[in-house]
Amino acid sequence: MNAVILVCLLLVPTAAGIALALWNHAPKRIADTVFVAALSLEALLTLAYLFLPDAALRLFSMTDTLTVALATDGVSRIFLAVGAFGFLLAGVYATRYMAHGTRQASFYAFLLLSLAALVGMDASQNLITMYLFFECATLLSMPLVLHDRTEESIRAAMKYLFYSIGGAFLALLAIFTLASYTSSLDFAAGGTLDAAKAAAHRPLLEIVIFLGVIGFGAKAGLYPLHGWLPTAHPVAPAPASAVLSAVITKAGVLAIFRLIYGIVGAAFLRGTWVQIAWIALALLTVFMGSMMAYREDVLKKRLAYSSVSQISYILTGLFCMTPESVTGGLLHVIFHACIKICLFLFAGSVIVNLNKTRVSELRGIGKQMPVTLWAFTIAALGLIGIPPAAGFVSKWYLAIGALDTGLPVLNWLAPVVLLVSALLTAGYLLPITISGFFPGRDFAPLPRTDEGTPAMWLPIGILSAFSLLIGIFAGPLVDWTMALVRPLL
Repeated sequence: MNAVILVCLLLVPTAAGIALALWNHAPKRIADTVFVAALSLEALLTLAYLFLPDAALRLFSMTDTLTVALATDGVSRIFLAVGAFGFLLAGVYATRYMAHGTRQASFYAFLLLSLAALVGMDASQNLITMYLFFECATLLSMPLVLHDRTEESIRAAMKYLFYSIGGAFLALLAIFTLASYTSSLDFAAGGTLDAAKAAAHRPLLEIVIFLGVIGFGAKAGLYPLHGWLPTAHPVAPAPASAVLSAVITKAGVLAIFRLIYGIVGAAFLRGTWVQIAWIALALLTVFMGSMMAYREDVLKKRLAYSSVSQISYILTGLFCMTPESVTGGLLHVIFHACIKICLFLFAGSVIVNLNKTRVSELRGIGKQMPVTLWAFTIAALGLIGIPPAAGFVSKWYLAIGALDTGLPVLNWLAPVVLLVSALLTAGYLLPITISGFFPGRDFAPLPRTDEGTPAMWLPIGILSAFSLLIGIFAGPLVDWTMALVRPLL
């Protein structure tokens, strides 16, 4: 039964996406129905699968040693749930956001096909399968950036493509090399690296593994391959920006997690120059992304720089390689996805209802769209990490885990950088709320505007409420995640 559901998780968005791609002139009502029905069924299948035993399924073999196979574990469940429910809420929102646009069926098709690629990647049994779906996710999500067909969107899409493919080539170099030094390319707790073979060529392997993580990190916005995010998000439709920032970037996070903890093993890397360099790059990205967001006036670009910073919170946790830090990183995968989808959908509502794209234009918005701005505020508090919102829980474990690394300087520098970044996050998000609700006496009152149909404000409200509730009642999720992480270390 669980293998059947696993296959359906891959086939449902694939079949619906292909159908909409072939019938790209489908009437809006039919396209909306197929799109939302497919996303709803995917969410229901994912929900069912969360409570079923692990499954494994071989799809096909390219050679005796190269197989494309699916398998699930606790980590894959986290990423499957984030993808299914994130795409569902962004998709429902998209049915109204895209109502006055063009090529709706095509947009829906590539959203669904991107989800299918992410499902395949989340449920990959081995490094080859994961890399195959990783490349598919890049190629199928690029049209989301390209959707408007403007010169700016074309440039942004090409930049996204070149960065992602360039990073994937670095990752492929690591895969080629590791194939000769591992007992298997299947993921296993503690890794599959052959200690005797690896010891003979340790310097080479360290360089290759370092470059492989940098390559996969391009998708996650890790410096120095982060430049595509602030270019792509402002030109993509808001629902596309939401899933790109909150879900598709997590493909890079998952790939890095699998490479470190499923193939190489934390024991091989802990305390090496590789770990130190990764942590330094992640912290640099955290600080740089927050600073750029603080200085940016274009709302969606500000949120894009914020994603650069926040995703490197997750990577910092993975690179610290302690149970608490990895737990914090995986929790932040969930919390960041929930919050960032909410924030990007807020940006889309402002664009649709008020035709405003810059933060400096949002003064007094709380008088026009009070419900939407309240939802934004609650989500923003979560991203800052103010208790009891969700972000506080994940950042608490990230800081504790960083202190436990035992690495000189970095063990205290990491919490300091995370704290400074949290202050900067407050600096670039809270002024939107303050000027929105309290524009000043000299501000001419504005009439309240339509905040959109339920298809627009309901996903924002759900995500906002969830970002608060999951922080208040985080205990069971933290315990489950910690139990999942400990065997890997």
